[in-house]
Amino acid sequence: MVSRKDANIQRQKRHKRIRAKISGTPECPRLCVYRSLKNIQAQIIDDVNGVTLCSASTLGKSFEGNGGNKAAAREVGKKIAEIALSKGIENVVFDRGGYIYHGRVLELAEGAREGGLKF
Repeated sequence: MVSRKDANIQRQKRHKRIRAKISGTPECPRLCVYRSLKNIQAQIIDDVNGVTLCSASTLGKSFEGNGGNKAAAREVGKKIAEIALSKGIENVVFDRGGYIYHGRVLELAEGAREGGLKF
């Protein structure tokens, strides 16, 4: 019998490998992405101080519509960029969270770039 490994466990292993190589600093914090089937979330994190500087999500009350599609991901990217720029953050390092850089993760990154973040 063929047993299939849990996809989320494999993603967590990939994320651990990625996190060993990248880290957020106060000058260049980390833009971290979490994607579920119905929603997408983004946080900008300073790993040196262990502080979340800002966040955006499709779970917020201000967000309208379906949270599990590409258009929603692009809107979250634009929203996180807007919040970050208001706090004086321009440069970030992108942490895809072990997800493939494709689809909603790609759209979130493009939306953040459109909003003015550099990575």
